[in-house]
Amino acid sequence: MTSQRTRMRMVERLRSQGITDEVVLAAMGEVPRHIFVDEALASRAYEDMSLPLGFGQTISSPYTVARMLELLRNTHSLGKVLEIGTGCGYQAAVLSRLSKEVYSLERLAPLLMKARRHLRDAKAHNVRVRNADGQLGMPEHAPFDGIVVAAAATHVPEQLKEQLAPGGKLVIPLTSRGKQSLHVIEKTSTGYKDNKIEDACFVPLLPGLG
Repeated sequence: MTSQRTRMRMVERLRSQGITDEVVLAAMGEVPRHIFVDEALASRAYEDMSLPLGFGQTISSPYTVARMLELLRNTHSLGKVLEIGTGCGYQAAVLSRLSKEVYSLERLAPLLMKARRHLRDAKAHNVRVRNADGQLGMPEHAPFDGIVVAAAATHVPEQLKEQLAPGGKLVIPLTSRGKQSLHVIEKTSTGYKDNKIEDACFVPLLPGLG
């Protein structure tokens, strides 16, 4: 259940679900998703479902990760990327195959300790993680070609919008009237363009440190 063949079956399923970016699909096929979850859940790591990580957090389903990164890339290569919500480190590991530099913030220190170990095992050497409030971003490393948020916000944090490079994209789930949807915010020469993509299901984006 944890072999390369299993990962390729996941990739084929992602294709059938509408993921068309072959660069994203190749990265998904390369990263061993099972090492990012508890051993008891490893046999379910490649199923199309989110899985619990403890601390009230989850690892997003393979489709959700692939879709968000496909939207972030938009067929273009990525230089410097910021991830909000490191979680177990899986999405950061996939991003490490798609970007030159990855910065990732996690508010829960115990979860971040696990993520560091997972990222080391996955040889994601270009990922830098920090225990911090993700809503504030990392202004000292801005601007970013892309920012991806792995938790649902009630609004788009202004600090994150400001840290986008011109033409950069922010992929974020937003909650409105009890429903979540995935949005892509693009920084243009005249301001910000907001595109609502599809329904979503994420844990809430919380302020401060846990």
